[in-house]
Order: sequence, then structure tokens, then C-alpha cells
Amino acid sequence: MTPHIAIICENTLSSMALRSLLLDVVSDMDIVYYKSVDEFRTESPRVAHFFVSAGVLFRNPEFFHPHMQRTFVLTEGEASPFVQSGFKTIDVTVSEQHIVRQIMEIHSTGHPGGHPINICPAHHSEISHTPLLSSREKDVLALLVKGFINKEIAEQLKISLTTVVFHRNNISEKLNTRSIGRLTVYAVLNNIVSLSDI
Repeated sequence: MTPHIAIICENTLSSMALRSLLLDVVSDMDIVYYKSVDEFRTESPRVAHFFVSAGVLFRNPEFFHPHMQRTFVLTEGEASPFVQSGFKTIDVTVSEQHIVRQIMEIHSTGHPGGHPINICPAHHSEISHTPLLSSREKDVLALLVKGFINKEIAEQLKISLTTVVFHRNNISEKLNTRSIGRLTVYAVLNNIVSLSDI
């Protein structure tokens, strides 16, 4: 049985959103979500990494403590109790773009005593087999994922606001997404921006 990533969270919508983001960047593992540890235990899969809600961890510390090095706690803001306990955290109250950044940082640092997470363009992703962006579209995308608004992009590139909107529409059409998180993943993985730029 191939190891996979397990998301264990009571909130189905949050689990689906996180799974979608992970699918954009992790290509060599299945990503499955469960509503509880009990549901996870019924399948007994081999898991490379856990992404768990704070509530699930609080109710099942004896289960996750032995897996601390490969468990990421989904927190809502302040995470110091988890960090002090040795768990890595992802703040899910920030923007999708910042969540992607946190996931990408996990990749760049890996984890102590183990392998780095293999993040690369997903073969099954909607944005994996896309037409190349033009040079100007890459310029617009780079500024977009850095957090600039349309007016600022127009000023930076010395183009009209209408032209910025035109390029943004082309980018979204070519990459089949308007999600800033997915656009950020694409930009980082295709060396349009570096992780430190976002």
C-alpha cells in the first residue's frame, strides 16, 4: 500500500480546501481526508504525513504524539502551545496564498531526521499541463502573487488598468483557475517568483 497524506478534520469544507491546495503541489501521494481518528483507524492506511485540526489533536494526543515529526496541526491563529509541544503548525485563518506559502516552506525545510516533502507540479492538477504564459503575463502574475492590486500592477509595469485586467483574464484562462493560492503555486514552481518573494 502506497503511503498517503491524511487530513483529519471535522470540517469537511476545510478538509476539501486543504486537499485541493495540497493536490496542486504534491504529486507522488494520495491525499485522503477523514472526519475523525476513529474513521482513519478503520482503514489503517500507511501515512507519510498528517494534517490535523487542533480539536482532533486535543482529543487524541496519545495517537499523534508518536507521529509528531510528520504531523501538521491546523490552527486558528495563535499556535504557541502546539509549537512548544513540538508540533509544526499551519494557520488556516490566513489567506489562501499564505497557506500555500506555509506548505511550500514545509517543502523547503523538510523535517528533522527525515525526508523533505516532495513538492512538484501535480500530474493530475488542472494547472499542470498548461500553455506557457507570455513574458508580460509572467510579469503580471509575479506582481499579483506578491500581493499587488490591479492599479499597483499597472503603475509598476507602466501599462493601463484595462491591460492588467486583460492579462489577468488570460492567465486565469490558461491556468484554469482564479485562485490566488493556485496561481502562487504555479508561479513558485515555474520560477516566476521565489518563495521568499511572497
